[in-house]
Parts: sequence; structure tokens; C-alpha cells
Amino acid sequence: GFHLSGTVTEPATATEPEMTYKVAISFDRCKITSVTCGCGNKDIFYCAHVVALSLYRIRKPDQVKLRLPISETLFQMNRDQLQKFVQYLITAHHTEVLPTAQKLADEILSSNSEINQVHGAPDPTAGASIDDENCWHLDEEQVREQVKLFLSQGGYYGSGKQLNSMFAKVREMLRMRDSNGARMLTLITEQFMADPRLSLWRQQGTGITEKCRQLWDELGALWVCVVLNPHCKLEEKSCWLRQLRKWGEMDVCPLEDGNYGNELPNITNALTQSSAHSQDSLARPRRTVFTRAIEGCDLHWQDSHLQRIISSDFYVSPSYQREGESLLFNSQGQPLWLRGKHVPTACARVDALRSHGYPREALRLTVAIINTLRLQQQRQLEIYKHQKKELLQRGATTITNLEGWVGHPLNPIGCLFLTLTEACRLEEENCLEISDAGDAKPPVYQHVPVATGSQDSGESYLSLALEVALMGMGQQRVMPEGLYAQDKVCRNEEQIIARLQDLELDPVLVQTLRKQCILLLEGGPFSGLGEVIHRESVPMHTFAKYLFSALLPHDADLAYKLALRAMRLPVLETTAPSGDVTHPHHLVSVVPSRYPRWFTLGHLESQQCELASTMLTAAKGDMLRLRTVLEAIQKNIHSSSLIFKLAQDAFKIATPADSNSDTVVDSPAHLSSLRSPNSSCTTGYTSEYQLAGLGPQQWPGLRQGQVPYSRGRPAVFAVPCSVAAQGSLCLSHSALSLLGQRQWLRAAVGWLCLGSGYLVLEQPCDPSQAPGLCRDAGVFLQGTAYQIAIDAASTGMTYTQLFTIARYMEHRGYPLRAFKLASLAMTHLNLAYNQDTHPAINDVLWACALSHSLGKNELAAARRGQLLNATISAYINTTHSRLTHISPRHYGEFIEFLSKARETFLLAQDGHIQFAQFIDNLKQIYKGKKKLMLLVRERFG
Repeated sequence: GFHLSGTVTEPATATEPEMTYKVAISFDRCKITSVTCGCGNKDIFYCAHVVALSLYRIRKPDQVKLRLPISETLFQMNRDQLQKFVQYLITAHHTEVLPTAQKLADEILSSNSEINQVHGAPDPTAGASIDDENCWHLDEEQVREQVKLFLSQGGYYGSGKQLNSMFAKVREMLRMRDSNGARMLTLITEQFMADPRLSLWRQQGTGITEKCRQLWDELGALWVCVVLNPHCKLEEKSCWLRQLRKWGEMDVCPLEDGNYGNELPNITNALTQSSAHSQDSLARPRRTVFTRAIEGCDLHWQDSHLQRIISSDFYVSPSYQREGESLLFNSQGQPLWLRGKHVPTACARVDALRSHGYPREALRLTVAIINTLRLQQQRQLEIYKHQKKELLQRGATTITNLEGWVGHPLNPIGCLFLTLTEACRLEEENCLEISDAGDAKPPVYQHVPVATGSQDSGESYLSLALEVALMGMGQQRVMPEGLYAQDKVCRNEEQIIARLQDLELDPVLVQTLRKQCILLLEGGPFSGLGEVIHRESVPMHTFAKYLFSALLPHDADLAYKLALRAMRLPVLETTAPSGDVTHPHHLVSVVPSRYPRWFTLGHLESQQCELASTMLTAAKGDMLRLRTVLEAIQKNIHSSSLIFKLAQDAFKIATPADSNSDTVVDSPAHLSSLRSPNSSCTTGYTSEYQLAGLGPQQWPGLRQGQVPYSRGRPAVFAVPCSVAAQGSLCLSHSALSLLGQRQWLRAAVGWLCLGSGYLVLEQPCDPSQAPGLCRDAGVFLQGTAYQIAIDAASTGMTYTQLFTIARYMEHRGYPLRAFKLASLAMTHLNLAYNQDTHPAINDVLWACALSHSLGKNELAAARRGQLLNATISAYINTTHSRLTHISPRHYGEFIEFLSKARETFLLAQDGHIQFAQFIDNLKQIYKGKKKLMLLVRERFG
């Protein structure tokens, strides 16, 4: 049938009476094309009553009487019957239909009316014409309203999840080949483009909030999927292209790299020495979140080679190859695919096939892409072998991959990995169970042989998934520009590693892992783990930590070789090394004329430290490996706080849990390797170092000037922080002269950064002079150490280190000093008010709380103006952002927010005047929100 109608009864509940609803559903070619229900449901999904009626028709077709279209029934009636029918119909519904009936009667009796110019009459029960468009019912107005509501909540109250579920619904529609998928995405995009916050962010020159930015990324990726639909009509694609260009040309359209300005030159051009390229970089084309989709409109699926790849598992090269066909197949006769050598675009085709319900075709294309990547990898190795001698002598390389695959807007590696693992996933009932903690259990995979027309390769889709993930993660690529793009690299890397950790490494996967790791180590400039890397190459620490842990049980030598190679962080090197070719893994290329803006440097250094700590823990009890790891730490880690954190880790590893604490531990005594780079205090000493392990029972002795026993020189003392009164660091003037001021500066700052645990000090002299280290001088920390931190702040300390020291100062009872350090940290921090997931946000909130606790007079003494002004400005901007779209149920919460803002305003010298002006402005700008402004007046006047 074409039309289904019925009544649905909803049973009574404890609070609601029984309700009956009238439901009408229209069908066309197995699709529900329209629905109406008396419940007045306002949602993009069908109400329970529509679902109930549909299921009743499906499950009990015999209970639903089948009738002819109403036009056929009317045709069988004579004039008297027709008149009776119409009059009874009007009588039954006279209040609703009488005006319409009178209007239609007037038009039919008028010979010139429009209704008389058309033959016949419409029949809603007869179904649509074969030429009519048929698509599933979609309540467009509800889609608009819901997206508008969720955007107005700014990613809070679960709105981000709701929008992501709408994106998932679009993907589901595409997979079911429902034409409403593109329509729904268009409606969503229109509301995103109408978001008032876009113009606000653009005026202020700030970036979009991270939560919102991720939603825009998914929006852009979905449009790429839509335009790459392998069976879309040409007119559809033309329509989408016009719409995408229209959105992309709007001033408020977000840019692909997350920035609103083009103030930064394209990094791939900046690496070129040519001045002409540098000029071009300043005028690079504007790339919006829709640019990839616009470019995708130029791609088609008509290529005969591509069609053969996706349509058959048994497509192999012919026995004879015509000229040019060698580029289409590898030596085993397997098809290759990488038109234009652009991996992300090829992977976007895979994503489009998956998204539009062609999983087998997606799998075939994935295998062809991986075979092409393998061939490229082999050719790159051959090229490197010919250049190796020259590159090692020069210690320099260029970036061969100008566009990184990890963190790319099209997520090529994640796409291939998902396509392959989906084919191997065991869909057992127990795989879908939820654990006690409420988390979904990790997926379970099995090996599924690769379907191929050539000889049996013995490969599985699962081993290919691991291989392509390792290839992509190990790609040497330049760090992109901008905070968002750099943060996205880190997040995408962590997402891929999380998926890799779901794989249970059986012998087949271990073999794949070992093989790929060896290729990455030998990969030269094409690999981020090659012997020679570019100064601005994305570091491999996080990736190497995964590889180290995965390889260690199976091939410890390879695990350490790879992790030690990955320890480098050449962007922090200011000059080229001397070219020691005996240690090629320390060779880097340097571009001294340009120091890059790496916004995620603090995170990257912490990942480097994590890798080092992982190796230290694994090396416990192995003298040779421990020494090698400590040498790598000494060579590569540049942050004082991280050096001392590793010293603490090494001390814990070095001291057996059951040993007598006053026993000298010889084996891990190479902690002197943890001296700060370029330290002049230890130059010339090559003998082995010993460590004095001091237990709590020895601390009183140290206060009295006793020295721990230690063989050899110079000694490295790990002194418990509690050694001095009130936990302060106690050093005499003789200790300062003993260590040298420069080394002491580093040691003191490092100790402060640790905040607890052990202070590791290098002592390039005879241990008999050590009592000076522990003389009671508790006032030292109160003045000198604090000044050291202040002085060091201007010479390269990160905001993370400064915040750490500031928090420690507050903990020790020096809130004013803590606040001054926090203010200094703020000057090192470029943080927009809406970057609500920035790693430093907790530190900033703590600094604000500290400012409140100090009070007005103390704040003035601490020159708190900059932070206070920034906080007030943040309150003003956030207020406007929240008011752009605010629902009445959030009015009370907003008033409390303004109360908090007032407290901050009042800390300023003329704060009461500023706040009064601010409230007056709100009342003027938002006078249309009468109820809310009434509440504002009641609370603030």
C-alpha cells in the first residue's frame, strides 16, 4: 500500500492516563515518505506511535485491511453517493474542514479558477509517480532546531555527544544509501554556518573552541564522503559543489588549520631555501574546512583500472604487460592504486566506499593502496642506499613527505586500519558485553586471509592493518603550524596507538611488527626513525614507546635500538652536531635561521621523558642497558625538571626494596649521566660514579654533618628532600662554591620542579667535602632559590615548569611568591579564553583561585594587574558567548556565573564601575531577552 493509518493506544501509567493517538504514514517504494501523529512529537526520529504502527503492519499484515486508493473508490460512486459522502465527511469534521470545503467549492464552480485548469485531482493514497523523487521522511525543521539548540550550548550539557550522534546518523543514512543523508548534512551545515559565535571568534582573532573544532572536522570529512559517492548523479555533485563553494567563501567559515588568520607562512614552503618560495608562502590560498570536499568534486570513479580493482578479488596483471602497465601492478601481478601519489586522497576513496555501503570494494582498494605503499617503501630504501654516505657525512636531510598522514584532516591511516580490522572483527555476543566499570570490552579479532588472485601470500587483513598503521606512524613528516594542527597530530597518534593496543600480538603479528620496525630503522629520510631526520620532523617518542613495549618480550635488542634512536628531539638543538658518524642516530639537519613555533613542545618533552622512564624501568638489573639509556637521557633531554624526574625514577629503580638503606648500590650508580646538558662541572671525569642511598634513619646524621660512604669520584648524592628543617633545601656558601653557581642553578630549579622525592646534585670533588651540602641553612629556599627561579624564567623555562614551582611555593606557604611565578608563567602562555581543553587550563584556574585568596591589597603588591585584566576580559567574552544562544532553563546558572564575575571585577581598582558599565551594556545589547534581563536587574540593579 501507499498509505497506512491507524490509532495507537498508550497504556496508563502511575502519573499519566491512557492516551490514544491517530497516526498516518505514507509509503513509496519501500520507504516511509511522511508521517503524522497526534502526539505532536518534535524530533528528527520517529515517535514510538509511528514505530508501533509500522511494526504492527510488518508483523501482522493480515490484520490490516488492504483498500483501493480513495480515487478508485470515488470513481465507483454515483452522484447521490458522492454528495452523501462529502456531506457526511464535512459533518464529521466540520470545525476543521468546513472552511477548506467552502473554498474548494467556490473554486470548482468558477470556470477560470486554477483548479479547473488541471485534469484530475490529487490522491494521497495512490502513491507517487515512477518519475518522482522518493526518499525517507525527514523532519527538516526539527533537524534545524536541534542542531541550533546543541550549538547554543557550546559543547556542554552533552550537546557535543548529541551532535556526534547526528553525524553518526548521517553516516548510517549514507551506508543505507538513503538520499536523505546528504540532505540532513546540508541542514546541519547550514546551522553550523549560522552559529553566531563564528563572527565573534573572528572579530576577536581567537580560534574556535577545541570541542567545536572537532565537530567542524567531522563535518568536513563527512562532506568528502558525500561528494565521493561512487554512484551519485552529476547534477547532485554540481549542486553540492555550488553549496560548498558558497559556504567556503563566507568570511566566518573556519579554516582547515584551525587559524582565522594567514599570518604564518606555509611550513612546507618555509623549509625551502629559495626566496621566491618564501614570498609565495605569504600568499598561500585560503583553505577552509570544506576545501577537501571541493577538491573531491573533481574526482571520479570511471577509471577502468580502478573499476577492476574494486569489482574483483581476482584482478591480476595480464601475462604480457603493455608499456605503462608496469605502474599498475607490482612484481607479483597485484594491482596498485595511488593516482597522483597522494595517499590521503586514495584513502578518502576507501572511506567513501565504506560509508556508502560497499565494504568489499573498500577492502579491495585498501589492499591495492598498501601494495603501492610497500613498493614505495622499497624504492625509497634503494634511493637511500645510494645517498646514505653523503647524508651521514653531511648530517642533514630534507623532508620528503610534505603532508603528514597522522593528524591529516582526512585521517588516512585510521581509515585504512578501520577498514581492515572491521573485516577481522569477531561479532560474538560476548564481544558486545559491558564490563563492570561500564566500559565496552575491547574488540576481538581473528586472522582473515587476504582474498587475492595471485599466489597465496599467507597474509591476513589483520597483519595488513598492523603494517599500514606502523608505516603511517613511522612516516617522517614536518610538524604542521598552529596549536590546533599540532595538537591534532598528538591526538590522532594516541587514537591509532589505542587501537593498536587492542590487537593481541600473536606470532604472525610479531613477525609483521619486527619486519616493519627494521624497515623503519633503515628508512633514511623517509622514516621518522631513520638515521638522519630533519630538525622539524615530528618526534617519534609516543610511537616508539608503544613499539618498545610491544617488541620487548620478543626482540629486546631491536626494542632498545629503536627506542634509543627515537629519543632525539632535534628541534631543541641550536647548532649542528660535530658529525660523529659513529653515532648516526644523533645526526640532525638544522635550519638556524628559523626557530619554529611548537605549541605542543611541553607535551612532546613529557612524552620523551615517558619513553626514557619506560626504558629505565625495563633496564633494571642490566648494567649495560642502564648505562646506554642514561647516556641517551643525558644527550637528548633538555628540561631540568624532566631530568630530575628521571633521576628520581632511576633512584627508585636502583635501590632494591629489601636492601639495607645505608648500603652503597654500585650497579645503577651512573646517575651522573643525568647531569644537565653542557654542564661544565663534570668535564674531565670519566671514572665510574657511585650512588649513596640514604634511608630516613641516616637523615639526622646528615644534619650533624656526617657524610655517607661512597667509593670513587666524583660522587652523585641523592639527598632526601626532608633532610632539612621544614623540608627546605639547605646549602651553605661553601656548597655553592663547591658546585659552581651555574650547576647549582640547574639543580635548585630541578629540585623545585620535582617538589618532593630526591634532590640529585653533582659534586665534582672528593666526597669528604660533602658535609657542606647538608648544613642547616633553611632560609636559603625562602629567598635565593626563589630568585633563581625568577631569573631562570627569562632564559627558557616553560610555563609548565613555572606553574609547577609556583604551586610548590604556595604549598610551602609563600602565596605571594607563588602568584608572581604564576604571573610569569602566564606571560609564557598563549591561551585564548575559549580553549577550554588546553593542558594549562587547570593551572590558569588555580592561579585565578590563588588571586581570589590573596585579596585586593596583596594582589596589588604582587602586581596582579595583567592576570586580573585577562580574567575580567575572559569573563566579558564568555558572557557574550553564552548569551548568543541561551535557553531559559540555564538562566539561573547564568546569574550565578555573573556573580562570580562580579567578585573578580571588584578586585580591580575601579572594579565596581567596570562591572556596572558591563551590566548596563548587557541590558542594552540583550534587551530582547526580557525575562533574563529582569533577573539581571533583580540581582545586580
